[in-house]
Amino acid sequence: MTLEILTPDKTVYEGEATSVTLPGTLGYFEILNHHAPIISTLEDGKVTIRGGSAGKEETLFIKGGVVEASNNKVVILAEGIQQK
Repeated sequence: MTLEILTPDKTVYEGEATSVTLPGTLGYFEILNHHAPIISTLEDGKVTIRGGSAGKEETLFIKGGVVEASNNKVVILAEGIQQK
């Protein structure tokens, strides 16, 4: 699936992924390839991207936002990125 992570000032991530784990308002959840359409709010927390460039796992920390997944494309609109 295609994954984009955007903040108000820049594109943080753009590429392919096999799964992404997100900090939803009601708890963490995972979006996989061919996931049913979903829109959800996000809390501050860890975003884990699997199967991205070179098939490795990457981790980012976001400051809230929303996610939309539809037609094998996931777009995360984050309020900001936290420093590790």
